[in-house]
Amino acid sequence: MESTRVLLAVPPEINQLEIYRIAGVKAPPLGLAYIAAVLEKFGHIVKIIDSPTLSLKLSDFIRKVKRFKPDIVGFTAITPTIYKAYKAAKAIKNIYPEIPVIIGGPHVSFMYEEALSKRYIDFVVRGEGEYTSLELINTIERYGLDISKIREISGIAYRYDDKIHVTKARAIIKNLDELPKPARHLLPMDKYTFLDKPIKIFHLMASRGCPYGCLYCSTSYFWGRTVRFRSVDLVIDEIKDAVYKYKINNIVFTDDELTINKKWIMEFSKKVRQEKLDIYYTAGSRVDRGSLEILNALRKSGCGAIYYGVESANQVSLDRIGKRITIPMIKKAFENAKKVGLDTVGSFILGFPWETIDDMKDTIKFAIKLQPSFAQFTVLTPYPGTPIYYQALKEDLIEDFNWENYTTLRAVMRGYHFTRKVLQKMLSLAYRKFYLRFSYLVDLIKEKRVGIVLDILKREAVSIISNLIRR
Repeated sequence: MESTRVLLAVPPEINQLEIYRIAGVKAPPLGLAYIAAVLEKFGHIVKIIDSPTLSLKLSDFIRKVKRFKPDIVGFTAITPTIYKAYKAAKAIKNIYPEIPVIIGGPHVSFMYEEALSKRYIDFVVRGEGEYTSLELINTIERYGLDISKIREISGIAYRYDDKIHVTKARAIIKNLDELPKPARHLLPMDKYTFLDKPIKIFHLMASRGCPYGCLYCSTSYFWGRTVRFRSVDLVIDEIKDAVYKYKINNIVFTDDELTINKKWIMEFSKKVRQEKLDIYYTAGSRVDRGSLEILNALRKSGCGAIYYGVESANQVSLDRIGKRITIPMIKKAFENAKKVGLDTVGSFILGFPWETIDDMKDTIKFAIKLQPSFAQFTVLTPYPGTPIYYQALKEDLIEDFNWENYTTLRAVMRGYHFTRKVLQKMLSLAYRKFYLRFSYLVDLIKEKRVGIVLDILKREAVSIISNLIRR
């Protein structure tokens, strides 16, 4: 039996969407790279097409598909890119009606009925994708579309006899060290840059999962509540690939909370120093992990910027969203970061439905008072699969169901005390108030960072700031 030829793709033309035009960050599809590595390990022939990084139009994409001649095609998509994925899947089916088309990612993991209502989508991979994709592709390779075999696969949804069927959820991968390194040899590694500048970035995942289950965040619901870390040695090995193989020293950890495991972060810091790795990296953290001990360890191992999810100046809001932090914790974390010399990025969400205009203004004032190096303001966006999505549906707060607008920069839902139009104005106000202060601009000139902020403001400033790296 010949090896199955599997094409994995980020759909074309999403580089034209607002979320990509504004961001200016070209990031690799690590999820596809992990799936590809597992498939290759088990003998399949795999190609990844990272369409937005290559700025592919649909016609360009189809030409690449035809050259590869796949047996199976798999797409990944997030909420604002899902329509482009559907469009590309339809184009594939028009050319190759017999080829199974699979789709995965956070959006369809929860909206699988929507995906399978499209006749050009055959299977949805729900949640963590490596072993589900492998089992599904192995089954199709061996048995074709035999439904008696398909229904035994955990973690998928499919259509059969004009009905949508969902199999039992697949257990999470408890030991992430089982996974091979992501198949970066299938990616255009020289094209992952920041703000369209010639600054190459290496993206790396050390952990999956989050125990907190915040109201607005899909991480806990997609990756699970159990936090799983890869071994320090394997992460260091990937960093060595970045430095020595790809000649990249700027590392971005994609983890939401890299510092959640103190023992891991202390061991990691020690190992980076022992290996004398000259890197600059950014990391996400919780403010309740912002002790001087942890932050010093980060700084000594090459961390230059820490990203804190503050979200609100309102303790009631912090409690209601399940953040499990307090205002004093927030203040202390930013003070400590400044003491050890780390840049800080503060994330703030405007538009929790119960908040008032004054509450949002307080959050803006709080952001200024904290004096982070950079601030990221977003509007609350009810992503499918999150508790706020189901709450907003029940309370009829969502007024825009065009998924392409779910960028965190466009207001798609109203609150109890404000309209979408008012919320949009609050977002604009937040950026102006924070970035156009005289004292802040003076500091930027001193630190020679005016260019970064001009780029941020020019792009409507935005969700990519968490990946800031130093020039």
